[in-house]
Amino acid sequence: MPLGVQSALAVGLGALIGTFAPSVGEQLKLLGDIFLNLVQMVVLPLVFPLIVLGIARMESVKKVGRVAGKAVLYFEVVTTVILLISVTLAELTGIGKGAPVAGGDTKSLESMDQGVDFHELILHSVPKNVFAAFTEGNLLAAIVFALFLGVGMAAIGEKSAPFSSVLESVSAAMFKVVGYVIRLAPLGVLGFISYDVAHYGFGNLKSLLGFIAVVYAGLAIVLGVVFPVIALIYRIRYVDLLKQIGGLVGLAFVTRSSEAVLAPLMGKLEAFGVSRSTSSFVVPLGYSFNSDGSVLYQATALVYLAHAYGADTSIPSLLLMVGVLVVLSKGMAGVTSASIVVLLAAGKSVGLPAEGVALLVGVDFIVDMARTAVNVVGNALAAAVVDRSEKKRDAHQDGQDTQEVATADDEAKADDEGTAPAEPAEVGASKGSS
Repeated sequence: MPLGVQSALAVGLGALIGTFAPSVGEQLKLLGDIFLNLVQMVVLPLVFPLIVLGIARMESVKKVGRVAGKAVLYFEVVTTVILLISVTLAELTGIGKGAPVAGGDTKSLESMDQGVDFHELILHSVPKNVFAAFTEGNLLAAIVFALFLGVGMAAIGEKSAPFSSVLESVSAAMFKVVGYVIRLAPLGVLGFISYDVAHYGFGNLKSLLGFIAVVYAGLAIVLGVVFPVIALIYRIRYVDLLKQIGGLVGLAFVTRSSEAVLAPLMGKLEAFGVSRSTSSFVVPLGYSFNSDGSVLYQATALVYLAHAYGADTSIPSLLLMVGVLVVLSKGMAGVTSASIVVLLAAGKSVGLPAEGVALLVGVDFIVDMARTAVNVVGNALAAAVVDRSEKKRDAHQDGQDTQEVATADDEAKADDEGTAPAEPAEVGASKGSS
C-alpha cells in the first residue's frame, strides 16, 4: 500500500480514536513523539555532511558567499511580500471585530519565553563546542560549522579527498536510514492526529472559524499566486515541482513538522534538477530563516487581536506590525512553539495582551498543519530559484569565455596572416552592401 494511502488511513483512524476514545488518543501521542525523535535523530547526521560537501564542491569561497547572499535576499523579499499580503487580507476581511477575547487562559503560555533575544540567538548560532551543538540538535550552529569546514576543505583541495569520501559514505548511509524512518510515518500520523483531536477537541472552533478561514485563504494565495509568479519569473516548472514534493508536503501537513521531510526533500529537489550543492545549503538555511507559512499566520493573528481589542489598525500601525515581524521572524530557529513565541513577542511590542494569544493556542494545531506545509513548499522553491540563478550566471559566464576564446583565436590567425582582425558587425555590413 502506498505511503500516502497509509497516512490518509492513519488520519481517519486517529480522528475516530481521538473523538470516541480520547484517553487512548492522548496516550497515542507516544507514537508521534517516537517518530519525531527518529526524524530528529537523523537530521543533523545527514544535513551536516551534505552541507560540507556542497560547499567544498563549489568553485570558490566567493561562490559560497554569493549563494548565501542570494538566498538571504530572497528570504527577506518574499517574507516581506507575504507579510504585506496577509496584513492586507486580514484588514479587508475585518477578522477579530467583536471576537470574545475576554477570559483567555494564559497558563498554557507560562512555559514560553515572551520575547526573542537576538544577542542570544547570534551566540547560539556560533558554537563554542561543536559536539555540544550536535547534542542539542542546534541546526543553525551546525550550518555555521559546516560552512567553515566546507570552505577549509575547498581551500586544501586534493588533501580533503579522503575526508570527502568518508562524508559521502555517511550521507549515503543516512539517506538509507531516512528511508527506513519515513516508512514509520503512518504510525506517527496516527499518534499526532489521535492526540490533537483528543486533547484540543473542536470547542474553540466556532468563535475562531473566521480566523482559521482567513489564514487558509492567505496560505492558498501564497501557494496559488505568489509562488507561481516567482516560478514564472525564474522559469521554474512550478506544477512539476509540486508533483515532485507533493507526498512530502502532505507528510509535513499531518505531522506538523517540517524537519520530518528535510532529508528526503533535498533528494526530491535533486531529482527535480536542483544541484545538490545548492539544495544542501539553501534548504537548511531556509528552515532557519524562511518560514513563509508561519509569518503569514503571525501577521493574520496580530491583526485579528488588534481588531478584537480595538487597537489602532491604521496603515502606519499595520506597517509597524510588518516591520516587527520581519525582524522577529528571523529569530524563530530552534525555538519551541516558535510561531506562538514570536506572536507573543510581536504582540507585546505593539501593545497587545497575552490573553488574546492564549485564545489562539486552542486552534493552533489546525493552522499549524497548513503553515508547515507552505514552509516546505517555500523552501523548495527558494532552492530552485537560487539554483536557477546560479545556472543562468554560469551559462552567461561560459558564453563570455567562449566569445573571448573565439576573439583570441581570430586575433592569432590575423597575426599569422599579417592582417587586422575584422569586426563581426563590419563583416556582416560589408556582405550586405556588396
